[in-house]
Amino acid sequence: MPFIMLTVLIDMVAIGLIIPVLPALVGSFTHSQSDQAFWYGVVTFSFGFANFFASPVLGALSDRYGRRPVLLLGFFGLGINFFATAFATALWILIAARLVGGAMQANAAVANAYVADITQPEQRAKRFGMLGAMLGLGFIVGPVMGGLLGAIHLQLPFFVAGGLTMVNLLYGYFVLPESLAVEKRSAFSWKAVNPWNSLRALSQLKGVGLLVGVVAFSGLAQFVLYTCWVLYTTFKFGWGPQENGWSLAAVGVMSVIVQGFLLGRLLKIFKPQRLAVIGLISSGLGYALWGAATQGWMMFAVIAVNLFGFAVTATVQSMISSAADSRSQGQTLGAVSSLGSLMAVLAPMLGAPLLALVSHLPKGDWRIGAPFYFCAALQTVSLGLAFVHFQRHPKSSVSTPARVLRTDYSSTMRGK
Repeated sequence: MPFIMLTVLIDMVAIGLIIPVLPALVGSFTHSQSDQAFWYGVVTFSFGFANFFASPVLGALSDRYGRRPVLLLGFFGLGINFFATAFATALWILIAARLVGGAMQANAAVANAYVADITQPEQRAKRFGMLGAMLGLGFIVGPVMGGLLGAIHLQLPFFVAGGLTMVNLLYGYFVLPESLAVEKRSAFSWKAVNPWNSLRALSQLKGVGLLVGVVAFSGLAQFVLYTCWVLYTTFKFGWGPQENGWSLAAVGVMSVIVQGFLLGRLLKIFKPQRLAVIGLISSGLGYALWGAATQGWMMFAVIAVNLFGFAVTATVQSMISSAADSRSQGQTLGAVSSLGSLMAVLAPMLGAPLLALVSHLPKGDWRIGAPFYFCAALQTVSLGLAFVHFQRHPKSSVSTPARVLRTDYSSTMRGK
């Protein structure tokens, strides 16, 4: 577990580095805020589009050849993406770089499958939470570094991110062990990796059902947030890379606190279904409040109070993972990643135009929050689907995560 946690940490720091500055880089090739929002949406769309079709393929390849080689391929793809972006002299180069990076990068899905390989089902919710904590820690360090470096030179964070990715490639090659035993590997099938077939198979897993819809709608809300956050705060509050870097770091701090330290305690207090429902309510309110914020400090306040919202992903993901057998964890979690990538494809097509429509409004106007109000509506749909699913499947939804409640979290942290 420490090996994969360090790998994910380095990976997330590299990704976090570019988030505060990528919209500004796109803006350097445009002439208005409306054009900047539109082309940033196109650049974001290209990564999700490529990743949607590639994720189930890479997940299935990890089931066939092991997790380690696919992770290494992902690091290499990210490196190409970062360095090509740094040297970009036109928008089409940015788009091409994102296409290549998206097609070769399935690190999140493969890392989750890696954890599933080495973890008993009753411990997966907590270990997915540990992995989420590493994502959050990387999201603390990365955006802050990106904001500070971006203030020095706009391309500098991309060079540093590329360098970190190469470090991860070397670490993975020389240190990271393989997690999937040869006898547990499965044959590769092109029919099985069709993303639409993968999503269909995911929805047919016993005990999953409407959870697929929960992942889809809440994921779409998250990706609209990711698409619009930096430009939204720039348009509404006049923030630059540094302010955006600190705000994204605050998101990372909350993620680490909740998923790394509080998740086990929350699962002792709440049943997993109830925790998921409370988290969906909390995040839905959070989206609405972010959209209505009239001053920058309010964004940080909402991040702080949206505690339960950070517990949803690990809880729902553990339920889906536990519904799959040990030979198809990569394909199953690759399908989950593919579903996320589909939402990443749709998000800029919806969020960026919404933001472009209100980009002409004066700073502080509540209507600039239109993309966030849309996210709140999506989260309300997720909440309804989750409620119906847990009413229909009370036992199957609770059985695996419930056993997690009796696992000592300190032992899990020590890898026992």
